[in-house]
Amino acid sequence: MFPSAFPQLALWLFAVLSISGAGGALAQDAKDGRDLPAVPGAIPPDVIIVKGAEASASDRKTPLPETGTTGKEWYENQYFRLSYPIPADWSEKFKGPPPSDSGSYVLTQLRPTAAFKGPNKATILVTAQDLFFSIAPPRNALELIQKASEHLPAYYKVEHPPAAVRIGNHSFARFDYMSPAAELHWSVLATEIRCHAVQFVFTSRDTRVLEGLVQNMEKMKVPETGPASHSGEDDFPTCIRDYARGENLTYKVDPVLTDRKFNPIPVRIIIGKNGRVKHIHLLSAFPEQASTIIDALLQWRFKPYLQNGEPAEVETGIMFGSSPTTQKPYPTPSEALKAAAQ
Repeated sequence: MFPSAFPQLALWLFAVLSISGAGGALAQDAKDGRDLPAVPGAIPPDVIIVKGAEASASDRKTPLPETGTTGKEWYENQYFRLSYPIPADWSEKFKGPPPSDSGSYVLTQLRPTAAFKGPNKATILVTAQDLFFSIAPPRNALELIQKASEHLPAYYKVEHPPAAVRIGNHSFARFDYMSPAAELHWSVLATEIRCHAVQFVFTSRDTRVLEGLVQNMEKMKVPETGPASHSGEDDFPTCIRDYARGENLTYKVDPVLTDRKFNPIPVRIIIGKNGRVKHIHLLSAFPEQASTIIDALLQWRFKPYLQNGEPAEVETGIMFGSSPTTQKPYPTPSEALKAAAQ
């Protein structure tokens, strides 16, 4: 679900998460296993609701990208080893959607509370894009930002082109643009952690407010892995794209998907030092698919990966089912109006 042009994604997420907050609450209730609240007129009578594709894992103790927590002062994510300071009188009102089948996450979205006394409001969106499964996979966070800049529609204006910056002794790629018609400004900062592009998207009508939010990132705690996050630094597993290939495998059992064969099923695995699969994270799969894939992957055996002559853990991605097709560009406003009139 990650388009080549970032602005449309940002606008869509802000619209969906800020305006349609009830949907986020319903999704969270379903994920937690609670009964969904009744929505008058939303569900016809005599209709059976069937659980769809969702994220799942082989165990509950291993941190996942989507299991970060938002408190009063900090957003904490154990998977990324990330701690982001929440500005005073800001909060997360709605949870984001589950990860997409192209590895796109909404980690948290923050906005001022009713107690906020500042002169101009803003919003903060923290996302992650799994670089194993993105539709047009970039090599690193800077390339991701550069592609977004290159595909920026004509009705946006670039204020600062993509560039590498240092914030709190950490490497980021920064990109600033604005909408003259809406008088809105965006500052996007991205870094790479565990082969994910983690992005902070700040939106406001006031560029001074945006700069203050960027400066607040100096207090953030983030592992210093940057573009080399695949190197196994900071006790992360060594991150290697397409590692589950024939030359690295010594034993393999293919999962037999007897139903729903055509949806993409992205899976991240952590391979232990002994060559056995120790953790499986399915980003999007139906329950029966998840069970079949987990049973098969737990039987796979790999040659131990050596780093500096010593066995090391490896994290990699595997796509089962049908791979997503290349996404078409979003229509311009004139194209959308023309299509609607037909």
